[in-house]
Amino acid sequence: MAVQIMIRLSQKMFISLLNLGKHRYILKILIFSLLTSSCSYLSQHSSPPLANSSKSKTLTIWWDKGSNIEEDDALIKLIKDWEKRSGNQAKLTFYSNDDLPERTRKAIQSGNPPDIVMGSSAERELIPHLAWEGKLEDVSDVIEPVKNNYSEAALEAVHFYNKSARKRSYYAVPINQLTIHIHYWRDMLKQVGRSEKDIPTDWDGFWEFWKKVQTDLKAFNPSQDNKEPIYGLGLPFSAAAADTYYIFEEILEAYNVEIVNSEGVLRLDDPKVRQGIVKSLTWYANLYRQGCVPPNATRWLNPDNNRNLINRKVVMTANTTLSIPAAVRQNPDIYRNKLGTLEFPKKPNGEPMRYLVAVNAAILFANSNNQKEGKEFLAYLAQPETIKTYIKSAGGRYLPVMTPLWKDSFWTNPADPHLSTASKVLMKGQTRPFYFVQNPAYSVVLQENIWGKAISRIVKDGVSPQQAANEAIAQIKEIFAKWE
Repeated sequence: MAVQIMIRLSQKMFISLLNLGKHRYILKILIFSLLTSSCSYLSQHSSPPLANSSKSKTLTIWWDKGSNIEEDDALIKLIKDWEKRSGNQAKLTFYSNDDLPERTRKAIQSGNPPDIVMGSSAERELIPHLAWEGKLEDVSDVIEPVKNNYSEAALEAVHFYNKSARKRSYYAVPINQLTIHIHYWRDMLKQVGRSEKDIPTDWDGFWEFWKKVQTDLKAFNPSQDNKEPIYGLGLPFSAAAADTYYIFEEILEAYNVEIVNSEGVLRLDDPKVRQGIVKSLTWYANLYRQGCVPPNATRWLNPDNNRNLINRKVVMTANTTLSIPAAVRQNPDIYRNKLGTLEFPKKPNGEPMRYLVAVNAAILFANSNNQKEGKEFLAYLAQPETIKTYIKSAGGRYLPVMTPLWKDSFWTNPADPHLSTASKVLMKGQTRPFYFVQNPAYSVVLQENIWGKAISRIVKDGVSPQQAANEAIAQIKEIFAKWE
């Protein structure tokens, strides 16, 4: 049997999708297309098994559900091609981004994990501590033959310490990378007589601009009082969304707050660091208190900032992939003319913003019964042409980690307002990895969404930023103490 396809959407994701409002018809089309595509694929590949099927192995692969059908189809085709080459089989299961990390942890606890996992939050929430605990297979023999193709940042992002082996090694295969982008509606700015050239690049001016746009839109359409209001900012404030901690980590970077130094040492006892955390929490919470974001942002899951922008409930949002442009790519007018992508403003001190970069990577579990086949699949996946076809088919949602791929004009064409902006950010080199690269304990900080909880404590429970900072610092120290 060829690759078997299963799709899992969490109950929360399903409910979120049902809330697409006036765009519910889009949901129906997507679900119909997804089911049609999956059923078509299975029917086309129900042919007799290969001649050597008695010796073939079946890999169990868990993967993030793509944001579009093309992304999923590209992975299915990639696996199909590998099956033909290897004579082996694969059982592929798609899970939502919200579901995959938790399902993986439960599978590990039960002693029955899949062979391979690739999830967009795994690099932050799973891989560092799984490598530390010796639960991942060393994949250096997969990476070494293609090592020169990878950027240094990509290699650094998968080079972790194993406390059992007492050394660092490669415990994941980089697939693509992402950083944070700002998306906004150009045509909504036009309604109030503004355009991209009016957007300030200084920190305070930039954020005040969106507050004024919200006010101007209300004045432009007084009947809005009887409708659902439009908000200037679409930022998450919940402990349930990974986007919350990603965006807040960027705010900490903006205020030059260094939580962990280059040697992996926690710096929370430094009074300046604590002061910077309080200042960052105060700034972020004030956006909610001032009514600049939807009140239900305290309950958002990962897709909700995307959906609120696409449904025009907010003017702008910050997002950790290019999934928003990818979602409207099929409409050239919206993609090229109505939707815009921006770089972050300069830091409050006037320095250029430095962007946090995450690398999506595939892992193979150490107790997998299919080590040889798993590494063969990862080696095929790591070929430049293989990975280029896959990530391009995703509509540019993610960006390359292999330097030769940047030569493809698909990523740098100035006629594409989204990919060219995102590529410029990464090619400038003003980036840094998350702190878990220096110390894997920080992956637990992200997994538990300590910053999301601190923000929620302020805007929902009414505690002061100082108290929320003290609680977060105590929780982070407790996490790090367990890793010493």
